[in-house]
Amino acid sequence: MKTKERRQEPHNQLMENKAFRRMETLQRWLDEYYLDGLIGLIPFGIGDFLSACFAAYYVWFSYKHINSIPLTLAILNNTLRDVMLGLLPFYIGNIIDFFHRSNRDNMQMIRRFLEGDATTIRKVNLQATQSIIGIVLFLLLIILLMALIIYLPFMILDLFK
Repeated sequence: MKTKERRQEPHNQLMENKAFRRMETLQRWLDEYYLDGLIGLIPFGIGDFLSACFAAYYVWFSYKHINSIPLTLAILNNTLRDVMLGLLPFYIGNIIDFFHRSNRDNMQMIRRFLEGDATTIRKVNLQATQSIIGIVLFLLLIILLMALIIYLPFMILDLFK
């Protein structure tokens, strides 16, 4: 038991870290006060890009402070999924942005990982393996959706010529 407590001590200190508390505040503002959904309303993918910039804080924390590549990959995968969903055309992505809580999911994943939750650690390790393929696919889908957002108005204008 004492060994587990000794291993837990550095993790408890991380949870008291200023950066960790900032992430909790950021998560609350983005998800509970729907700021992520409101930012997502900025057109042409700019809002989704800004939301991803906020989510980069979770990626940075997991890499820099926790030093966990699997956790970092799982958070990056979750963030890219959120960006891809937000880019869906015809306001579908904007509606999803108000209900999809990726910041909360990232924060819970970090918190449970630090607490040593075995289920979360297994899930993170599994997601890390799947994330490499997922990240590549999400990036390709994001590029495709951005191209659609850019070229769709021109295609519609061509129909009226």
